[in-house]
Amino acid sequence: MLHINDLGYRIGPRVLIEGATVHIAAGQRVGLVGRNGSGKTTLFRLIRGEAQPSGGSITLRPRIRMGWVSQDIPDGDTSLIDWVLNADLERKALLEELAVREATHAAADGMRIAEIHERLLAIDAHSAPARAAGILTGLGFPAEQHDAPVSQFSGGWRMRVALAAALFPKPDLLLLDEPTNHLDLEATLWLQNHLAVYPGTMILISHDRDLLNTVPDRIVHLENKRLVAYAGNYDTFEKTRRMKMDLAAKALGKQLEQRRKIQGFIDRFRAKATKARQAQSRIKLLEKMEVPVPIVEEHAIAFDFPDPEPLSPPLITIEGGVAGYDGKPVLRNLNLRIDTDDRICLLGANGNGKSTLAKILSDRLGLIDGAMRRSQKMKIGYFAQHQADELNLSATPLEHMAEKMPMATETKVRSHLGRFGFSQQLADSKVSTLSGGEKARLLFALMTREAPHVLILDEPTNHLDIDSREALVSALNAYDGAVILISHDTHLVEMVADRLWRVGDGTCSPFEGDLTDYRKALLEERRAAARETRDADASPRETGSDKKEDRRVKAEKRAALAPLKKRVAEAEKALDRLTAAAAEIENKLADPKLYEREGGAQVVALQKDLGAVNAKIADAETAWMQAVEEYESAEAEQD
Repeated sequence: MLHINDLGYRIGPRVLIEGATVHIAAGQRVGLVGRNGSGKTTLFRLIRGEAQPSGGSITLRPRIRMGWVSQDIPDGDTSLIDWVLNADLERKALLEELAVREATHAAADGMRIAEIHERLLAIDAHSAPARAAGILTGLGFPAEQHDAPVSQFSGGWRMRVALAAALFPKPDLLLLDEPTNHLDLEATLWLQNHLAVYPGTMILISHDRDLLNTVPDRIVHLENKRLVAYAGNYDTFEKTRRMKMDLAAKALGKQLEQRRKIQGFIDRFRAKATKARQAQSRIKLLEKMEVPVPIVEEHAIAFDFPDPEPLSPPLITIEGGVAGYDGKPVLRNLNLRIDTDDRICLLGANGNGKSTLAKILSDRLGLIDGAMRRSQKMKIGYFAQHQADELNLSATPLEHMAEKMPMATETKVRSHLGRFGFSQQLADSKVSTLSGGEKARLLFALMTREAPHVLILDEPTNHLDIDSREALVSALNAYDGAVILISHDTHLVEMVADRLWRVGDGTCSPFEGDLTDYRKALLEERRAAARETRDADASPRETGSDKKEDRRVKAEKRAALAPLKKRVAEAEKALDRLTAAAAEIENKLADPKLYEREGGAQVVALQKDLGAVNAKIADAETAWMQAVEEYESAEAEQD
């Protein structure tokens, strides 16, 4: 499918890629990883032909269809569904040609019209509206919005439309660069399942560990200007790479020790006539030996949030709160409490009010009604991605921080910047030269300059690479204050949050369970919605035709859909059985008597059984979603 051979690329004097070689076979799902600024997005531009290499070659299989998320934000009066449908250029061209030829009624067009119909059938064009609607719904657009013009939506939502347009045509080679950046947690979970069964070849750039563990079957690492391929998902890559580095370090140590001994012999006996020949022999041996290259691991970024002064709990309480804009409520019946040791994640689809609640808690928005009490000495640090747009591009991080800390010495200002990986050189660089991840780290430094008691983080990981995300996890877990988190990064949520609040249906309430339980709840909601759709489609319709004929038509439709309906039902039953089995094992593991007895082996066996069942549950969920999508597509064709 794709062959990259001895590839080189430079920007002026800077060499970005050199001697890079990798081969990607048809059907592989590849995760492309590497530090921010290593050249991953540039490699995509080279593959698409938007940039020319300075050396080597990129060879693609002839006549393949390549797809990617366009950087041009969708706009205009075109509806969401039409924008996605128009992304399939072949289908669009065939339908336009068909309309013209059928309008002319020319006898000579009969053969071509038949060919067009045959091709439309081959590319499954008739189910296209249902497939496009399914992708839009999965990415967070309810059915009532599908006919709305693109121009009605904000930039982040339009980028979701662009993602839908890239997924819909099912290109032979799909290139995705950070596809979850504009998604909420719900849409991210849907995308994981959708990409995990993608039928074509895919290269995915992402810093989302869960996505890289769910979707790719191969990881390609861009490091030291070269490409190195690893089998398996991201966790497997990390373990394999660590083992290779350990082995290389041991080999390097042995080689250096061997060279030291040879050099010692040469130095000792070179001047002695009786040993001169042996010394000369060892000099030649030393010259032939490969010069050892020390292993230099990329510098890891570390975060260090300053701990606040102790305050008596609670930090914040809200009773009977109503929040909204211009007097129009978005959230009602808010009864919430935040204590010093809380680690809370706000769940819910975009548009449900998570950011509104974050603004209320950070005192950037007042309540319409109700009461909110907070400690007078409490300080709050608030992070939102849009704040990066408010940075002065011509100023340096040092100047930004000095402006916020007017009474501090330069040494103290630099010391605080150093907590977030800003060396002296980086602190003196203009913001315009910083990467997205470096700008995010500057925002972390700015928001924590006064040692806040509460950190409110709204999508803090969008521009952070995986190592920086791990550093953020460590820093938040070491931080001695409260954390309110809004994030689509499931790994961050699982590693940091110990409480989940669900924002939806016009309010915010605690969610009892962990993120796995939340995934199951979302899946059940989708099941319920699918059942409601089937029930609604199955309801009687007044057509004015003969009742007997109407019953016959409905019977034929039911017969045609019966195998698919049966498949959906069987998939649901299989999922229910596996869920029940997992619950039974969890109950056994929760029994204290199991641990009172000498049942270590039994505990291990049960844990292995639970892991195997959970893996089967993930496969069963994917099978159920596929069955539902095929059933709904078949239904749409009959309507």
